[in-house]
Amino acid sequence: DAELSSQVNSQIERDLIPKLATMFPSVKHQIKGQAERAADSGMRLGIAFLISIVLIMMTISLNFKSFYQSRLILMVVPVGIFSALLGHGIVGKPFSVLSVWGVVALVGILVNDAVVMLDQYNKNLDKGMEIKEAVLKAGKSRFRAIILTTITTVAGLYPLILEKSFQSQFLIPMAISVAYGVLFGTIILLIYFPPLI
Repeated sequence: DAELSSQVNSQIERDLIPKLATMFPSVKHQIKGQAERAADSGMRLGIAFLISIVLIMMTISLNFKSFYQSRLILMVVPVGIFSALLGHGIVGKPFSVLSVWGVVALVGILVNDAVVMLDQYNKNLDKGMEIKEAVLKAGKSRFRAIILTTITTVAGLYPLILEKSFQSQFLIPMAISVAYGVLFGTIILLIYFPPLI
């Protein structure tokens, strides 16, 4: 079990290694096997995540013809990460490499919601509305679509989160990241993104 091995490794690092280091100062240690592969996978995932963020920013900047608006949309990334961590805390499952894969999918969903709202805001400005009115109308007009997407995503993933079979245990961290991330991320997005605009 990946979660169990990571817990054992962290306990060894915390409790055993410092004692051994004081008793045998010349001895060096390395963690190999599954933990080493997980660390390597995490590093490659981090690089892929940064590349995807840069590509998202470039695409949005070209689409909206505004670097500022692409930065606004990227402000939802920390919201997504916080929401996924909050979901793991509620369910009581540790955050793992598989959870990070879920965060990657989650960021795509939240960025999509932010793009939809920002696009409506720009259309409202083009119609001659004042900034405050354009933001409020964009939030109201996109509210139902964003909420319905959130409800269907969470309802679709929740049976997997509750599943107890061995096969599902590998997918549950991803499902928690996406479901709780979309749930809390959308609520925060709807409250926090219009004032941010």
